[in-house]
Amino acid sequence: MTRKVADCRKYPSESHCTLTISGEEDEVLRAAAEHAVSVHQHEDTPELREQIRGLLEDEKAAA
Repeated sequence: MTRKVADCRKYPSESHCTLTISGEEDEVLRAAAEHAVSVHQHEDTPELREQIRGLLEDEKAAA
């Protein structure tokens, strides 16, 4: 199974967040949603989770 990555550095924010989360898709989605709520003051809604899911990328294999 391909691991997924959510990288806050790719999205502008006032906090200049540098967090990167990687793991299985459901794990990353849950952690990224919790992070978006606790750090970026978003509301945890189905729409937020779908937006996050659409931004996830496949993790590149280590060289």
